[in-house]
Amino acid sequence: MSRATASGQVRQILDMNAFRPGDTDAEAVERRLANLGAASVLFYREPIEMVSAEGAWMTAKDGTRYLDFYNNVPSVGHSHPRVVEAVSRQIAQLNTNTRYIVSVVDDYLEALKAHMPDSLSNVVMTCSGSEANDLAMRVAMAATGGTGFIVTETAYHGNTALVTEASPSALKRGSLPETVIAIPPPSVQHSGEDIAGGFRRSVEMALAEFARRGITPAALMADSIFSSDGIFADPPGFLSEAVDAIRAAGALFIADEVQPGFGRTGDAFWGFGRHGITPDMVTMGKPMGNGFPMAGMAVRPDHLEQFCADVGYFNTFGGNPVAAAAGKAVLDVIRDEGLQENARDTGALLLEGLRDVARADARVADVRGAGLFIGVDLAEEETGRPDPDLTVKVIDGMRSRGVLIGAAGRYGATLKVRPPLCLKREEAEQFVEAFKGALS
Repeated sequence: MSRATASGQVRQILDMNAFRPGDTDAEAVERRLANLGAASVLFYREPIEMVSAEGAWMTAKDGTRYLDFYNNVPSVGHSHPRVVEAVSRQIAQLNTNTRYIVSVVDDYLEALKAHMPDSLSNVVMTCSGSEANDLAMRVAMAATGGTGFIVTETAYHGNTALVTEASPSALKRGSLPETVIAIPPPSVQHSGEDIAGGFRRSVEMALAEFARRGITPAALMADSIFSSDGIFADPPGFLSEAVDAIRAAGALFIADEVQPGFGRTGDAFWGFGRHGITPDMVTMGKPMGNGFPMAGMAVRPDHLEQFCADVGYFNTFGGNPVAAAAGKAVLDVIRDEGLQENARDTGALLLEGLRDVARADARVADVRGAGLFIGVDLAEEETGRPDPDLTVKVIDGMRSRGVLIGAAGRYGATLKVRPPLCLKREEAEQFVEAFKGALS
């Protein structure tokens, strides 16, 4: 797969504004490189050594406090006291695998299922979103007899061997296997004003290509806000036509909710909820335990039975009592602190503030999103082409102003805005001011 483009270089997801050996000779960085080697991934050309975090803020070793708009893992806030207390209490009492009945595990599963469509009544717990997506792909193949997967062209779904093959943005060289087809994201650029019809047509073209290859399709797998592609949320409902098309071909729809799930979009608890659809499987991760490693897959019982008839599944640490305690605390905090509603309301304030900046600066080509998940496209003022160099400049400028932010999209020219759901109005306003300053 060629990585070159007319407007620059396609950006591999882990390389966006990342440290590269030689940028600094700091002792702590050299220590990390000696331990992790080529697999080391550090944010910023000059990495930050963090020592603590609370709410929407992180504190570095040198005492600098940063407003965190980068990391969606601690979704209810860094070091939330209710999550800390739940994990501490449970690990002091019992932690074991799911071969034993422990009530906190089933308490959590039932609380989670209360947010799911009724048809997805089985949940398999894992430790990472990668494992959840790997399992979902295997279940889809068992349920359909197919091997073909449709994803978007800059999708990232995880890092197991199987899931990496369905994660175009993870590839530094080489090409996708014959069993994976990447289609354009649901954007105006690719579909014009008919986002729903355009995305459906892309799915249908992929299905026709599978037919030419003699490959039976297994699933369309999509992050329902298309975060790695650059955040495409609207109009609500546009996904339904593509889902109808994939099901008409005898395949399934896997909703990857690792990033948009758990109230982040504001309008609905899940990203797919904004589209009025019921997936065949839902995969979850990252914010599920507010930083405690946990993930899972919700699935129809008949599909799970078809898979387990062949190989079965067991995960030693998946669904352990400490993870369940963390997950239950997260659900309780989202409910009790009104965090989905806060994502909707504070997100609307943030979106409007960023659009005000866009109206005054032609380099801000587009601002879009839902709740506290927003994409900001940066472009060359004269040509309108994506400008990854400006994006890195803005990211560094915001860091110097005490705000952490990352990039996404095919060219790394989209700011990916996803702060903790507890974000306050004044913190949203601080972000907008930092953004304006970084553009100056």
